Amino acid sequence: MAALDLFGRRWTLRIIWELGDEPLGFRLLQRRCDGMSSSVLQQRLKELQEARLAEVLHDGAYTLTALGHDARESLAPVIEWSRRWAAELAEAPLTAAEDAGDD
Repeated sequence: MAALDLFGRRWTLRIIWELGDEPLGFRLLQRRCDGMSSSVLQQRLKELQEARLAEVLHDGAYTLTALGHDARESLAPVIEWSRRWAAELAEAPLTAAEDAGDD
């Protein structure tokens, strides 16, 4: 359950996603995460490092560890499902009349 607690924290999954393709410096990672506060990013990176999912390279950039890449891969089905869900919502948005009939 510790993994679910970690993944459930705001921004954690986004950071894992952004670090999946290449190492990123702090400021670039912050920009890619829609400018989240530096204190939150710093805290999440610390948590990911303590969980051995991320590490800091010699040049100061952050990257996923092998375990972090495994975690990202395990989330692929959820990502695929979310794409289908978003497409479904875009195709047929629920109208107010349909919503009222669900009571």
